[in-house]
Amino acid sequence: MLFFLGKINNLVPGSFAEEFSNGYLLGELLHKYGLQDDFNKFSQSRIASAKLNNFSLLEPTLHLLDVQFNENVAQDIMTGQHGAATKLLYELYIALEKKRKTKLTAVAMEAMKPTAPARLKSIGSVLYQERLKSLTPRQADLQLQQVSEHFEMKSKAMEDKIARIHISEQQKVQKLREEQRAQDIEKHRIGRRRQNEIMARIQAAIIQVPKPRPNHTIKAIEAQKLLKKKREAEDTYKEINKFEKSIKLQVPALGTTAQTATELLNIYSDDEYVRKIQKRLEEDMFAREQREKRRRKMLVEQLIAHEAQEEAYREEQLIYRLMRQSQQERRIAVQLMHVRHEKEVLRQNRIYREKQYEDRRLKEFQKALDREAALAKQEKIDCEEQTIKERERHEKIAVGRAQARYKKHYSICWEVIDQIIDLSTKVGEYRILTNNKIPLKLMCDWKEFFFNGKPIYEQASVQPLPNERSPEQLLEMNKMNLLDEKDYGEYKSMTGEWCLTEDNSEYKPPRNNNILGHVLRRLMEIFYPPKPKSSLPVFPSFPIKGCILGKLFSGKTTCVKFLEKVCNIQVLSVDTLVQKAIQAFLKNEMKCEHSVISQEAENSVKQNEVSIFINFCFGYHREKRVTCKEKILFNCQCHEHSEHFSLTCSFNCTLPQLSVRAQLGAASQKLLKKGKSIPDELLVAILLEAINQTPPEMGWILDGFPMTINQAKLFEKAYTGVDPDEAEAEDMNPGKLSLVTDPRAPNKPPVSLPAFDVSVLLDISDTTVLKRMASLKYAEILEEKIDLVRDQVLHRISGFLDTWPKLENWFSVHHNILVKVNAETEESLVCEAVKEILVGEIAKKQNRSKLFCSAQEKSPGKKPLPVTSQDLVPPIPVTQPPIEPGSHGWIYVDEPLPKEISDFLVPYWENIENAYVNTIKAILRCLRDEQHSIIYYLADVRKNFQDYLKRPDLKQEFVSQWQSDFNSIADDLREDEETKAELHQRVTDLRDLLWDICDKRREEAEQERTDIMNDGWLLDHKGLAINHFFSLMQVEVDRFQDTKRLLHDYYRAMEGKIPTDDSQDFTRLPLIPLVSSKLPLPETNIAKLKNRGTLLKSVKDENSSENVAAAFGKDENLISDTWQTAVTAVSDMVRNSKDCEGDYFSAGLPSTVPVVEVSPVPLTSEELKKQELTLKIQQEYFAALKHEEEATKSRLELIKEKALAYIEELTVKAEEAYKDMEKWLGARFLAEMSSVEKLIEIGRHHIECSSKIQYEMTLEETDFFLSSNVKVIPDPVPSPHVPQVETSESGTLTISQLNTFHKQFLQVAPKGFIYKKVFIDIFIDLINLNLGTNYLPDAWMNLTLPDLQNLTSAFTVNSELIDWRRFLLAAAQPWPVPSLTQLLKTLRIFKSIDVAGSGLVTQERYMQVGLWFTGNEDLNSTKGCTEPLPFDRLGHLIKFFFSLFADTRQDPALFNYTEMLLYFAAHSDPVEGVYRALSIAAGTYIHRKEESSLVCGVKYLSKILENSSDAFPYIDVVTNEGPLIEDESEVLNYTGEGKISLATLLKVFHDGACTDEDNHRFSSSEKEGRYDKHFIKIYKELDAEDLTPIPVEFLLKHPFIQDLINGYQEYKLIDIKIFLQRAEQAQSIGEKTTTCKDIDA
Repeated sequence: MLFFLGKINNLVPGSFAEEFSNGYLLGELLHKYGLQDDFNKFSQSRIASAKLNNFSLLEPTLHLLDVQFNENVAQDIMTGQHGAATKLLYELYIALEKKRKTKLTAVAMEAMKPTAPARLKSIGSVLYQERLKSLTPRQADLQLQQVSEHFEMKSKAMEDKIARIHISEQQKVQKLREEQRAQDIEKHRIGRRRQNEIMARIQAAIIQVPKPRPNHTIKAIEAQKLLKKKREAEDTYKEINKFEKSIKLQVPALGTTAQTATELLNIYSDDEYVRKIQKRLEEDMFAREQREKRRRKMLVEQLIAHEAQEEAYREEQLIYRLMRQSQQERRIAVQLMHVRHEKEVLRQNRIYREKQYEDRRLKEFQKALDREAALAKQEKIDCEEQTIKERERHEKIAVGRAQARYKKHYSICWEVIDQIIDLSTKVGEYRILTNNKIPLKLMCDWKEFFFNGKPIYEQASVQPLPNERSPEQLLEMNKMNLLDEKDYGEYKSMTGEWCLTEDNSEYKPPRNNNILGHVLRRLMEIFYPPKPKSSLPVFPSFPIKGCILGKLFSGKTTCVKFLEKVCNIQVLSVDTLVQKAIQAFLKNEMKCEHSVISQEAENSVKQNEVSIFINFCFGYHREKRVTCKEKILFNCQCHEHSEHFSLTCSFNCTLPQLSVRAQLGAASQKLLKKGKSIPDELLVAILLEAINQTPPEMGWILDGFPMTINQAKLFEKAYTGVDPDEAEAEDMNPGKLSLVTDPRAPNKPPVSLPAFDVSVLLDISDTTVLKRMASLKYAEILEEKIDLVRDQVLHRISGFLDTWPKLENWFSVHHNILVKVNAETEESLVCEAVKEILVGEIAKKQNRSKLFCSAQEKSPGKKPLPVTSQDLVPPIPVTQPPIEPGSHGWIYVDEPLPKEISDFLVPYWENIENAYVNTIKAILRCLRDEQHSIIYYLADVRKNFQDYLKRPDLKQEFVSQWQSDFNSIADDLREDEETKAELHQRVTDLRDLLWDICDKRREEAEQERTDIMNDGWLLDHKGLAINHFFSLMQVEVDRFQDTKRLLHDYYRAMEGKIPTDDSQDFTRLPLIPLVSSKLPLPETNIAKLKNRGTLLKSVKDENSSENVAAAFGKDENLISDTWQTAVTAVSDMVRNSKDCEGDYFSAGLPSTVPVVEVSPVPLTSEELKKQELTLKIQQEYFAALKHEEEATKSRLELIKEKALAYIEELTVKAEEAYKDMEKWLGARFLAEMSSVEKLIEIGRHHIECSSKIQYEMTLEETDFFLSSNVKVIPDPVPSPHVPQVETSESGTLTISQLNTFHKQFLQVAPKGFIYKKVFIDIFIDLINLNLGTNYLPDAWMNLTLPDLQNLTSAFTVNSELIDWRRFLLAAAQPWPVPSLTQLLKTLRIFKSIDVAGSGLVTQERYMQVGLWFTGNEDLNSTKGCTEPLPFDRLGHLIKFFFSLFADTRQDPALFNYTEMLLYFAAHSDPVEGVYRALSIAAGTYIHRKEESSLVCGVKYLSKILENSSDAFPYIDVVTNEGPLIEDESEVLNYTGEGKISLATLLKVFHDGACTDEDNHRFSSSEKEGRYDKHFIKIYKELDAEDLTPIPVEFLLKHPFIQDLINGYQEYKLIDIKIFLQRAEQAQSIGEKTTTCKDIDA
């Protein structure tokens, strides 16, 4: 069945009735079984006609299958009766299964039918169709039925709604009734409670009233009560007796004596009896109270019943009285009742009609509401569709913008990656060309191309440059100009490639020639008079100036309103200001009225406003303008206005009496009436007028302005007075000096502050804008303008996106005032963020103003004015030193100049500058090209020579012929000795032949190398480079000569003299003639210069690797001679100029030489002034000339230095190339000879073995192959020994680590003492910053800060310093600890070689003597040559100890052996160490005496060291070792009467902090000489008044010395391993604790 139904497509199993109701699926099913041929006539529609057609077509087929089907079944299926379709499908399934089993087609089944039944069935089918038509309703009837059903359902729904309302009303009434009933019940309950309270009170009152006089009834009742009480008393008495009897029966009979009775009475007292009686009385009282309550309740009920009876009785009496009325009264009552009934009927009818009217009104109102709801729903749907369309259009625009941004970003990334690839390939290419030695200049040039976005590879050739240049050629020209500017800048500033070397550091870059700069500036000011500057606008200093920008709906207006309320800031909106300006014009606002705007004017503006601005809530973030009376359209885009706008053309003429704002409003209204937009100039003018009216104490902020870059620039120009476009073009003004500057030239006006202090952008996405637009409330905007608003959204968003990039660049790059705020958050957050930005900017501005005011107070004095001939006074002798010309205090001579002088000298100087700059750029470009040609030539030479060495030879032919001849010999002849001798001879002949071939190839290669070396390339290019540098020298000399001529003419013109031609010719430097070179000279006047100069003889001769140095010496001499020529020429020009000018100036002065016979002629004041002026001019002229001479010489020196370096580099590169060729030639020859030897060796081996050579021997170039794939290589050279490597074991510092520490400590504290904090910081940096991996062993890396502090305290001299030599000596352990005899023996050996007795020896003598130990002896015995040799630690320690204690500041380094041995005197027992040190100091063995310290000595020492509590810091406790066992015979050799001097004693008991510490700011003079005064006192006490040496034995008996020895800790040998073990144990404990904590966690 499932398969059967699966033949129907898209069939949902749960909807059989609905799917099969039109009969289409039945036809499809029969058609798939081949029974319904007319299936194309079926229709899928569900209308009545389609159903009738489908079921009419189905009827014959179903009858053919013997399926029971008639009009009733069809009607049930069409109406969707439950089970009808399922039953038919099941029958159809059975019939089709039968058909499938019989395998009959439809035609066969129809043919098998009898004729009569078939005809009958055809008639029946016709009748079926007619009946089915009658049963099937028409589609119009069905639609009408559906409409009626719809309305019936709607009316039914309304009735249900009314019924529900009625029911709800009834429920409300019922609820009210229930509440009233509950209230009544509550009132009744309260009344009953009150009645009970009254009855209680009555009962209480009855009890309190005295008894009335008794009557008989009361007496009887009282008698009964008395009788009852007597009965109760008797019963009680009986019960008591009964109880007593029972008690007596329970007690055992022990006697009837009176004592027993008394005991029983004592045992059974009356207390229990009384308690029982009281309990019984309480129970009786409770019972009586209950009975009284029941009685009162019954009485109350009886009272209520009696009241009810009384009420009923009264009603009956009332009815009875009414019934006794007369007939007239009854008649009247009946009439009244009838009237009342009629009135009730009328009231009910009126209520019914009103209800009908109300229902009708409700129906009509509901219909109206439904209609409005449908219209609103349709409008909402239309709005949503419009919003979706707008969003889709915006998304398309956004996608297009994103694609454009992606393409732009992709192109930028592609260009960068392409440049990186080009740079990498270029570097790789030049690495190959230069053998991994790329010149620094090339790398700098490529970096310049890369950073400027220029292609590194050449795009097109510019030689020769055509008239019409292609873009590639223009790009190459730009690259060339870029490199020219870079090289010229480096040459001019003497940086980069042209910087001075360390050898010529005394030659500093030439200073600026202030005198020449002043002269040229004065000439330029005369020739190019400055333009008059317009006055700048003046605005008050506002606390804040800003603008808020953003897209539509970003919340600009909301923010500015918030700021206006909170921050007291004036908000300026362009639209509002335009409105007010127009209203001012309409109100004829005069100039006096504009100062203060009255409230009435503001109200009139509100009433007659032209545009209404509706500020939506923050959720919409937009400002909507709705036009009421006139349409005002502001064009927000920057465009060129067709009409020229001028603010002053017509206002003053037409409307002179109006205020400025009214005049601006008039211009705006005039433009708007014409339908034109207001230009940006007019908007800026309106804004400026509003800013002028803003109080200075208030800041201002613009709302949504500027919107374009043109508006921003116009506002900047109008507010600051500075045109941004003109400011950029000021640098290109004529008259700008490039070679010299005038320090006294008026500086450029200070850069004016921007018009805005801050610019805030409310950043919001386009999607959020559209969402806020879609969520607009229609009640907040006018209906007729909503379509206009929606149409403008996308346009305004697109306009903002188009104009914002330029604005962003203007505010962020040019002024750096842009701040972005995320406007998609809540309103309060955005407003607070903007407020914080403005408040912070106000604070910054206040701070800047304070700093500016403080700087103004310290303003410099006035600038000295130039001197003229009228200002000169007679010279007055001054004792101060003379002022140098050109210095800051020099007053220049600024005499008037003829106009012709400036007209001639200014163009002349401009030509000088242009020629100088262009010539230098051309020469530097030629040097760059020359560098490239050198690289390519040397690379080509290397490659060609290598290819030449690999040329083919004929060796393989001879080898193959020899092998064939060798294999052709018969096997029986190979054992013959004569045959072997013959074969050996043939092998020898082959070897000689191959060697001859190799020799010949080697000679040819050497000849080729010689030809390359002698082709003259090196000489030509050296000559070409030298000519370039000579041209540079010529340019510098020409500049000097031209500058000298300009100064000469200028100062002669100030004297009023006509400038004359310089009689001296211009100096020309000769160039080297290049005969074989065809390279062109630079495109400058070099050829002209070369033709004018005299040519030197050619320096080209035979070149070889042997005479390269000699050739370089000649080149050096040539360059030096030319440089000397240029320098001499410059000096001669200066000297000649001084001579000529001196004569000229002396000729102009009157003779002042006194003559004995003739008295001097007195001079007038004018002559004195003229003489003073002449002397000042001469002094100034010679100072400028001298400065130019020094500058020219320094540049010539630099050119000479660079020329020598260039030639030397070129020579070295060529020599390296020649040496590489020689090396390749030798290696090639040796390789060929080696391969020949291997071949001959194999041939002789086969001869001796008497066997044929079965494999083919191939001799290919330098390689020898067997069977064409087995290469025979020479025997390997045995590898050298592995170098010695020292490893750190058990925390011991290696020699390299000790040397590293020594260098570091020596750099920090060269005198041996370092601060504890610095010492600890060094170790902490090495440990914590992972710097100690190579500096420290692993055990040292576990040290913590407390461990380092303890370690430092062990080596501390005092509370601040540590002796780092003592630390390194302890850190170098293990080393052999010497005994005292070994120390004395070493001391005696050192003294024997120290003939001078200075106590110092050199390293050579030190290594000869050695110490008490030597290095390892068995170091050269290793198992193999590949194994490393054992490290000689002791030998290296001897060298380290010398560097540790030697004074490296002297040359050669000297070594104080006594000081070193004092350090080695340290012992684990500090007292023993002191005795060892005293022995070394005295030079004799001093025995130690174990004596306890005296108490007085302790007190004596404590008084001295009372202020040094930290003098003996914490010392780590080490196991004290006894004195080393000394040999008695050796001890006797060093025993004698030892005397010790005061100086020696101070060496032993030195205080490092006072004598040898480094100078630092914390050192004090109070610490110096800590023990010297006490030692002097001791010596005097021991009868040594003149401080002569005294015996040690006497000295040791002194109590102070004894206590000092017992407490002195400087000679204790510290074991550092103890600290390392502690740190390791602490770390292991910490790791265990951490592990336990982790497990617990």
